[in-house]
Amino acid sequence: MSERKVLTKYYPPDWDPSLLGRSRGPKQVGPKVQTVRLMAPFSLRCTACGEYMYRGRKFNARKETPVDERYLSVQIYRFYIRCTRCSAEIVFRTDPRNQNYIVEKGAKRNTEPWRRGLEGELEESDEARLDRIEREMAANADDGSNKGYGMLGLGSNSGSGGAGGGSVEERNAMAELEAKTADAKREMAVADALDEIRSRNARIEKAHRDGVEVEVVVPVAPEEEERRRQEQEDAEAARRAFAFQRSHEMLEEDVEVEGAGWVGSSSTAEAGPSSGPDSWRLASIAETKPAPITKPAPVISTDMPPPSFKRQVKKKKDHSALLGIKKKQPLV
Repeated sequence: MSERKVLTKYYPPDWDPSLLGRSRGPKQVGPKVQTVRLMAPFSLRCTACGEYMYRGRKFNARKETPVDERYLSVQIYRFYIRCTRCSAEIVFRTDPRNQNYIVEKGAKRNTEPWRRGLEGELEESDEARLDRIEREMAANADDGSNKGYGMLGLGSNSGSGGAGGGSVEERNAMAELEAKTADAKREMAVADALDEIRSRNARIEKAHRDGVEVEVVVPVAPEEEERRRQEQEDAEAARRAFAFQRSHEMLEEDVEVEGAGWVGSSSTAEAGPSSGPDSWRLASIAETKPAPITKPAPVISTDMPPPSFKRQVKKKKDHSALLGIKKKQPLV
């Protein structure tokens, strides 16, 4: 097989390079024409068969560059395409003035709702545009002067100078802008509050419909929440202190009661032999068998003991006894 990219070419033996001449054809007359691949820049309908061709449809088109058609030194291009159904020729060109396209022949552009009302403005002349701008400026100036002087309680602007009138109008414009901004913020806040109330009412109604008891949670400020938390901590600390004091008092009462019982038993034992026929027998029993001594109840501490990190050395086991080895007794 031959190589795809060859470095040298084959020249036959009878080849004569002098026989090659430069061929000059006639220069192209008229606009320059190129074959390009493009997509339809807008939706259109063929006038011959009624076929709809939507935006983005690809076509093999002829691009024509007219020599004498320009707008402010911007070149205008014309494109020739064919209908996808009847092959009728459709011609459209660029419109640099309005940054758009214009259909010239063979099709009709579809209605675009977002471009309604612009057709008249596109065809508006320079004189008509200037007249319209002057009318709008005069109307705005009249409205602003009447509104501004009405707000300030002044009469006409005949006695005031040009600079003073301009400053008054600027102040009025700023005041109107601030008032509009405040109204807009107020309306937004009211709308947000209404939405929150509606959503809360909807949740409550749904819960009542499902048979679930709902508790309305009122938003609490951070300061109020911090105050409540501190009150709860103080109440818990007071409860612990009172419980600890009560436990100590109960322990002291138990010790006092046990001490009183011991004193009463000893007094009866001492007074017993002097009364009754069997006093000698009770005295002997009291001498031989002392009264039982009750131990005080252990003190229950409510607090946990602190951890101890003291090192404890475990005693080693004597494994020699398990193996049957007897240690020799020291001689000394």
